[in-house]
Amino acid sequence: MDTGDLAQTLTELFRQAGPAHHQAYIHTNGEDPEWPLWYAQYLRDGVADVLGKALTVSELVYWLVAVERERAEQAPGADWPSYYARFFISHVA
Repeated sequence: MDTGDLAQTLTELFRQAGPAHHQAYIHTNGEDPEWPLWYAQYLRDGVADVLGKALTVSELVYWLVAVERERAEQAPGADWPSYYARFFISHVA
């Protein structure tokens, strides 16, 4: 899979996770202070399939926290699924 296809596939994976998380936490309007843990559990198999690299939930939590901190500092208005995809390609793949 070339980098463009990889980015598109990862972006879609992250994009699908957003509404799934909101639905899981609908009673709190999507608020979840432990969001990295939920996302890591939800995304683990999909990320492994796309990247061809198995990651533990703990590793994914680490990367999710890292990418969100970077995005908040460097590109707060950026489309987060796209930003996350590019970050994962450059740091995790």
